[in-house]
Amino acid sequence: MLVLITYDVNTQTAEGRRRLRKVAKECVNYGQRVQNSVFECILETAKCKELQHKLCQIIDEETDSLRFYYLGKNYRSKVEHFGAKETFDLEGPLIL
Repeated sequence: MLVLITYDVNTQTAEGRRRLRKVAKECVNYGQRVQNSVFECILETAKCKELQHKLCQIIDEETDSLRFYYLGKNYRSKVEHFGAKETFDLEGPLIL
């Protein structure tokens, strides 16, 4: 299923900036960054819960925000892209 993950981490302190980097690094392991604090991830339910748990361990729930949007398996008709940063097929072949 396609999961859209968004986060807002308070970066007014050095600790907050560290949390922001950790959240981004963790998300890169599971999906593709589509905007500064937005990732698109193709995840099975177990992997999604695993990532959710990891991110909740990183953030400070008093000052930070984390959102998961579950777009499901039939997400192609639910996503439109306009402007810069060309879109790509998340489930297509990866050429290195």
